[in-house]
Amino acid sequence: MTFTFKSGNHTKSVKKKDVDLYQLFKTRRPIIGVVHLLPLPTSPRWGGSLKAIIDRAEQEAVALTSGGIDGIIVENFFDAPFTKNQVDPAVVSAMTIVVQRIQNLVTVPIGLNVLRNDARSAIAIASCTQAEFIRVNVLTGVMATDQGLIEGEAHQLLRYRRELGSDVKILADVLVKHARPLGSVNLTNAVEDTIERGLADGVILSGWATGNPPNPEDLELASRAAKGTPVFVGSGASWDNIATLMQAADGVIVSSSLKRHGMREQTIDPIRVSQFVEAARLNFNSKGQTESISSLKLHS
Repeated sequence: MTFTFKSGNHTKSVKKKDVDLYQLFKTRRPIIGVVHLLPLPTSPRWGGSLKAIIDRAEQEAVALTSGGIDGIIVENFFDAPFTKNQVDPAVVSAMTIVVQRIQNLVTVPIGLNVLRNDARSAIAIASCTQAEFIRVNVLTGVMATDQGLIEGEAHQLLRYRRELGSDVKILADVLVKHARPLGSVNLTNAVEDTIERGLADGVILSGWATGNPPNPEDLELASRAAKGTPVFVGSGASWDNIATLMQAADGVIVSSSLKRHGMREQTIDPIRVSQFVEAARLNFNSKGQTESISSLKLHS
């Protein structure tokens, strides 16, 4: 499906996935940075200071946006070991406060990922704070993880989104990192099921673990199977490999390579953010694929 945009005396037809990404991120090739929150209340390494968590999250959000990032995911990354499904209410409360504080500082779209797989809490926070999207590690199927077997609950999540009257977008991992499917799974079928049966608004493809990139051939296969639904790189992107990874993907979610010295325990390094964005934009521009829609409107 295509739509026509009009800018001045010029018109441009783009695919449906481009329209969706334009509307959300104001670019057809979004770069999404991740704010890894320090251990939250009730987590094993909780340090007792919510202010310290907020201060670091605010600093990292500003570092990401000043470097040119198009969106931010707020994630309880340092709460490991994670609960399989529902997190403690204190985690929900803390993440809600953090999102609101970040929204006071930046204007890019904000998303939530409540680990390990509490999509219901993520969409509740997003709906109440008017955040724009969430990441769901397991939307459909069954995955064997270090938290045990995690079952996708797309039927509950989609009904809950409707009950909330929310339009929060759902970006769902396919064969998520740090997990293995039960039995043999065909990547094409997994992507199709996530989109057609799980009703994901976008799909994410990662490597085996945090910091590992997906196989470029798998990205191409996923992109073909997605048939217009956006496909995001979910891990392992750096300025060294972004050109290769984005040959088949529509966007990228990046964190570890933006940290000081490339170490995930460190804070976001503004210089590394700028380097990554510059490398990504250079690749996008070389293909003529980067375009803002600040002056574009749907042509009726």
